Amino acid sequence: MLLTPEIITILTLDFIFIFFGLIAFVISIKIVKSWDLNSTSQAQYKLEKQSFLVSTIIKYIFIVKLPLFLFFIFTADKLSDIITGAMCGAGVVNSVSFGSSMFFYKILNLYIFGFWLVLNNYDLKKENQPYTKYKFWLYIFGFIFLLTEVYLEIDFFLSLDVSKLVSCCGTLFSAASKSSISFIYNIDKIYFVYIFYAVFLFLLLGFMLKNSIAILLGNISFVFISIISLIMFFGTYIYQLPTHHCPFCMLQKDYYYIGYVLYVTLYIGTFYGVSGAIMSILEKRKEKFYYNVSMIFNTIYTLIISAYPIVYFIKNGVWL
Repeated sequence: MLLTPEIITILTLDFIFIFFGLIAFVISIKIVKSWDLNSTSQAQYKLEKQSFLVSTIIKYIFIVKLPLFLFFIFTADKLSDIITGAMCGAGVVNSVSFGSSMFFYKILNLYIFGFWLVLNNYDLKKENQPYTKYKFWLYIFGFIFLLTEVYLEIDFFLSLDVSKLVSCCGTLFSAASKSSISFIYNIDKIYFVYIFYAVFLFLLLGFMLKNSIAILLGNISFVFISIISLIMFFGTYIYQLPTHHCPFCMLQKDYYYIGYVLYVTLYIGTFYGVSGAIMSILEKRKEKFYYNVSMIFNTIYTLIISAYPIVYFIKNGVWL
């Protein structure tokens, strides 16, 4: 097992998450089973105080997990210097068979824990706290996902082998790859561009109509099509190389860390869109603030990635 300062930091925080998360998990089960706001019993009073403890724990987990996710990417990128064959974080993550699954859980948990805080905020604003049991049920499932992520992450670091030759990102993100997404390289990349802008226009239409269902479905679709189109088309203009499709290399200094800007912008835009849409459905009123933030950041993301091929064409007179 590699023990760099970065890995020790990540694993230490993982154990802290599990320790406090387990406390919140046990309390959440008690609340789901026994919560009754109309009761004036000592047990109910105790649950109400404990619910604030759980809220504090989940806020802590989310607030730390946000920068920790970026720190994990930074760590994976740094480890590529000592993992044979790896050119960036992509080679390190995919050096173990479940690396992509671990990464998926990391992203999923950011959305789950973030939405928990949104739901909690709405719940505390209402005198009858209508979402109390719902939010603690959500945390119970979220904690299971958190356990899965931490287990995979520990196993990931245990499985890293500096003597093992791994595939570089050029091999991983190509038609020759055996990954679950390798089939997309057999599709003309221009179709992903059309779909990307079609989904964005669908989002814009949903925003103008303030249609919660359209905003919800549009933002979920936007996450996936944005990443796929970034890999297949827009990323090649960031690298100015038609054969370079890696979504990790753009996080490096050579490309001015533009990947961090893109991924953070995409997360904020889609998170606010999905959260606002769900709360609009539950509250039966339009959550304009969430919609506005979502549209602003999704638009910023679209403008940034659109600028790369346009600027390249203006400079060179041809497309890649």
